[in-house]
Amino acid sequence: MKGALVYEDYLSLYNTGKIQGLKFYKLQIQPSSIDLSLSDECYEIKTSFLSPNNKVRDKLKKIYSKKINLKTPQIFKKNKTYIVRLNEKLKLNQSIKGHCNPKSSTGRLNIFCRTILDYSDEYEKIPNNYKGEMFLEITTRSFDIKISKEDKLNQMRLTKKSNNYINDENLKKINKSKSLIFSNKKNLIENGLKVTVDLSNDNKICAYVAKKVSSHINFSKISFYDIKRFWKALKPINNTLIIEKNKFYILKSKEKIRIPNNLAGEMIPYDTGIGDFRVHYAGFFDPGFGDPSGSYAVLEVKTNELPFMIEDGQTIARIKYEKLNKKTSVVYGSNINSNYQNQKLALSKHFK
Repeated sequence: MKGALVYEDYLSLYNTGKIQGLKFYKLQIQPSSIDLSLSDECYEIKTSFLSPNNKVRDKLKKIYSKKINLKTPQIFKKNKTYIVRLNEKLKLNQSIKGHCNPKSSTGRLNIFCRTILDYSDEYEKIPNNYKGEMFLEITTRSFDIKISKEDKLNQMRLTKKSNNYINDENLKKINKSKSLIFSNKKNLIENGLKVTVDLSNDNKICAYVAKKVSSHINFSKISFYDIKRFWKALKPINNTLIIEKNKFYILKSKEKIRIPNNLAGEMIPYDTGIGDFRVHYAGFFDPGFGDPSGSYAVLEVKTNELPFMIEDGQTIARIKYEKLNKKTSVVYGSNINSNYQNQKLALSKHFK
């Protein structure tokens, strides 16, 4: 069957050497994605690049400015760009392809990261039958971040043959029998599921904006940091919020959403057609997210060009749904210690 791979598939790919990792743990496998981990091999670079005609490693030799060993944790400075080799290598066949995305915790710290592969002309893309190393380009944009080897900043979703996306007509049918979205609002299915922003209560915190601070965040410390040190809480004014240029915001969706056990989801940045205002990073939703009664989606928003006023209920992202290639035995939730099930307006797991 074509469609997104499930837990058992990733386990089988690892056991048969199609996914290789020096320090691979089964806990890296999620219901329909796999967490990738950093090796100790790191480079500071002056320019981003792709490597359509050669190996990433060969290109790196010519352009890196500094080699860094992540055996000892290092502070990645804000707005500097680094490339780290991932521990995992691929040796795919059977028409398997895929793509990568930052993990939720990475996006919520405003760490911009994207995967680069040998002979590939696109970021985040895993071409059919790829064989080779994987590298991650990392630029942290709000805070200095202490990074160590084995940290997991991004994830990969693989697909057999082709993605089996669900069109609007079928999404509406599924939504009638098993709610995908919990809302009184009509017409929320159009090119996938429309996600709107919650600015409904002027007396209630609706968002956080990242502060300019000199202290760093250690990526491997969980439930450790005081929110007020790094974030300013915001309330709407007349159910609106102004997104200021070059600032980073965390908001939440108005609707609760659900990913049934037989589907996977992906958040797609909403293109407003007004320059670079966007929900910050795409992100994977695993089967079982928000099951059974829905969970809010957390939205990361910024604008690089003009300040932008958003209103309560404004569409800000979309979720597209796809079929799995088979039933999965593992779903998102408390059984596998998922961090963001039943979340409200939630910062990354690093904050108390």
